[in-house]
Amino acid sequence: MDPTERDVVRRGRLAGERTGEMMHFLSSMGADRCIADADILVDMAHVLMLHKQRILADHPAKQLLSALLGIYDNGIPEAAFDDRFEDIHAGIESLLIGGLGEEAGGRLHIGRSRNDEVATCLRLRLRDDLTRQLSILVRLREVLLDLAARHTTTLMPGFTHLQHAQPTTLAHYFLSYEAAFSRDFHRLSGALSRVNRSPLGAAAFSSTSYPLSRELAAGMLGFEGIMENTMDAVASRDFALEVLADLAVMMANVSRICEEIVIWSSAFVQFVELDDAFCSTSSIMPQKKNPDTAEVMRAKAASVTGACMAALGTVKALPMSYNRDLQELTPSLWRGVRDAKQSTSLLVDMLATASYRTDRMREEAGKGFSTATDLADHLVQKHGLPFRTAHTLVGRAVQKGSLDLSTLDAAATEIGCKTPTSMGLTGDEIMDALDVEKSVARRISPGAPSSFAVKVSLAERGKTLAADRAVVEQMISVHSEAIKRLIEDARKVAGA
Repeated sequence: MDPTERDVVRRGRLAGERTGEMMHFLSSMGADRCIADADILVDMAHVLMLHKQRILADHPAKQLLSALLGIYDNGIPEAAFDDRFEDIHAGIESLLIGGLGEEAGGRLHIGRSRNDEVATCLRLRLRDDLTRQLSILVRLREVLLDLAARHTTTLMPGFTHLQHAQPTTLAHYFLSYEAAFSRDFHRLSGALSRVNRSPLGAAAFSSTSYPLSRELAAGMLGFEGIMENTMDAVASRDFALEVLADLAVMMANVSRICEEIVIWSSAFVQFVELDDAFCSTSSIMPQKKNPDTAEVMRAKAASVTGACMAALGTVKALPMSYNRDLQELTPSLWRGVRDAKQSTSLLVDMLATASYRTDRMREEAGKGFSTATDLADHLVQKHGLPFRTAHTLVGRAVQKGSLDLSTLDAAATEIGCKTPTSMGLTGDEIMDALDVEKSVARRISPGAPSSFAVKVSLAERGKTLAADRAVVEQMISVHSEAIKRLIEDARKVAGA
């Protein structure tokens, strides 16, 4: 029988043909398309290692590497993805045996299981996805810092419980999200250091009697090292769970800013005007401009969270070491990675192209007695009231609808404290305490909204971002150089 007509893994031990429904049910080909290119690289590294360790002779090594380089250069044949193969690993091996004969093609799998192979492919592909996600987060933070630098004096209302609370600046707002996405960056960067370890050479779970060099193969693929315990190497998927959990947290931050964009773009608020490219209109109401992109991003946050929970549920009760259940984790991983990457990439452009209605923000900044705290603080600092007394006095005046001197006196009489007039409080002092610009300017502690504090924050955040950008660029360079050397070494051995 032509080895390409049947899965070469099954033909020895198992008899009987599977139905098409059964093959489709057990096949992982849908998700394997994400790791197919990684599989070719892993195959090349494995063959090179076998050759360097004198486990694989020159001739079959040249034949295998020549065939693998052909696939690398020209793309994986669609036949390798057929459902008659359980996975892409069996598909590629079957095609190699069909093209080279079993004498050469049948040596590809020396000292290797699909267990360590797929774990390595997952980590290799996820490493690339993570570096791309980190690059997007760098761009997102750049946009947020740029917007903050442009709006250091743009006054706006700050909210708690979606109620006017205290005045702040648009710069302070953007800096708050930059800080959140910075933490997302560092969580994912830490996860990447745990992803970037090679399971290759662990075989089924107990390694092999062949004199492999696991470290050599890991270095060829640009991994920082190996997963030491071979059972842990093939059975663990905590690296995927960690990444999905970190992405779910990141997408919660994305969803929060998108929720605000949706609210801000409404006719009630009018704080932002989104570029038309990020909006839709109605099929019946011609006047509509809907912030659909932001709304879909909110939903994608739920999708990523769902992917994380599905993956966690798959792993939670599995005994050591490999179980086929892990095949079901992979689609959740790629769905979460894809939705997070697309959402954050679009968020960069949506924020960068939006128009911010600074006039409307300024108009709302002082509403809702948003500087009442400043008046209470003034009564404490200048006139010696206990803060709780000042808080009660100002709150009672707000209840009466005004913070003028006569209302404050009436409120003081009701609560039984000394009247502000008798304390020497003047109308000018009240106006100064309630002034929105002065309220913001008084807040100069680290991380506060005053232009002084914001400029300090911008300088510090800029330094952190520059360092993070350099880390990502270094990662990308190291990984790409490793793969470049791998291909060059493969061509040398193949004589190409």
